[in-house]
Amino acid sequence: MSKKDKNKSIDNDAVENAVEETIATEEQVLEDQVVEEQTVEEKLQTELKQEKDKFLRLFAEFENYKRRTSKERIELFSTASEDVMKTMLPVLDDFERALSHIEEDKEAEELRKGVMLIYQKLVSTLEQKGLKVIKVEKGEAFNADNHEAITQIPAPSDDLKGKIIDVVEKGYKLGEKVIRFPKVVIGQ
Repeated sequence: MSKKDKNKSIDNDAVENAVEETIATEEQVLEDQVVEEQTVEEKLQTELKQEKDKFLRLFAEFENYKRRTSKERIELFSTASEDVMKTMLPVLDDFERALSHIEEDKEAEELRKGVMLIYQKLVSTLEQKGLKVIKVEKGEAFNADNHEAITQIPAPSDDLKGKIIDVVEKGYKLGEKVIRFPKVVIGQ
């Protein structure tokens, strides 16, 4: 082999090595681009999942807010007239006292009928608005959660100890909320 041939062979080897290196470099660049594209796609999918999660949480929070506000609104409407009802209760009590005194007077029959008519109209109107009487019977066991004790007196019999002897003032509910507890006298 001559020098020329040797140089050509070395040049060919160098060229082949350079070509192989270039090809390897280009393959590496292509692989890197594919990996980058996959990571970009994966990043986008991750971001999409995060945004979907945020959306679902926000939607659930909004649904809870709607449910809570509608429940509060219903409660507000059912007890909106509570102040009016509380101010009307003494009037109702006065009517009942007047009726008990008029019933004792036999001469005022027409007056009793008129007052009774007005009383019944008032009671029915208040009942239509959600007012209910809390039923308390004499001899019923006293419960501090449901009754307000005015006083204690000696029980007329042993079986009435710790029980209701008299109801001084009726209790009332507006819907399911107690607006005035019944005032009772209990035996000791």
